[in-house]
Amino acid sequence: MSASAAAVETHFSARLNGVSKLFGSFAALRQVTVDLEPGRCYVLIGENGAGKSTLLRILAGLLRPSFGTVRVFENQEPQEARARIGYMSHAPMLYDELTAQENLKYFASLYPGRDCLSPSEALRQVGLDPELTRTFGQYSQGMRQRTSLARVLLAVPELLLLDEPFSNMDVESVSQMVALLAKFRQGNRTIVITTHQREHAAPIADWVLQLKAGRVASFEPGNPTL
Repeated sequence: MSASAAAVETHFSARLNGVSKLFGSFAALRQVTVDLEPGRCYVLIGENGAGKSTLLRILAGLLRPSFGTVRVFENQEPQEARARIGYMSHAPMLYDELTAQENLKYFASLYPGRDCLSPSEALRQVGLDPELTRTFGQYSQGMRQRTSLARVLLAVPELLLLDEPFSNMDVESVSQMVALLAKFRQGNRTIVITTHQREHAAPIADWVLQLKAGRVASFEPGNPTL
């Protein structure tokens, strides 16, 4: 690779080239090629089974493609750069019997030697009171989603992957979540969101990628207002 080509590589948070993913005889993704730039928010839409979550898990390094290549940051495989990638799954991955502060203290302990946010700071960033004594199991859906986001933000990721972050949230909670993500994007970080509710992500969507049966059906600019 030439020096000029190497310089171009660094302008992308992720590059997928001809990515396909097979589960037995079922093709969850088919020849997906897309570049993701820093400081942009990408919204993945499509019906159930279109391949949105599979694509997100491949970007997170949790799945490997059956065919094609995925590179993140400085031409690394996602598995090599997990410390720089934050993944928020549809399931909360938090403990109902613990408070938000207790949950985040536990997850912070999994990053020894890392320059992470403190649990209190991460909770404040998502608009939650670190001193709240209610357990996670008693939180509203909006609070649960924000706590899940705080868990991901602990490690200050450069690529943030969110699977259905607006699920079962009321309008006010969605607005708060979108405002938080807009602030995160301003740090030249990349956000990828899967959602069935395109209108919720519209205020921050720089690009909208539609998947149909595992293929890219359209890749169009959004109209972000935040």
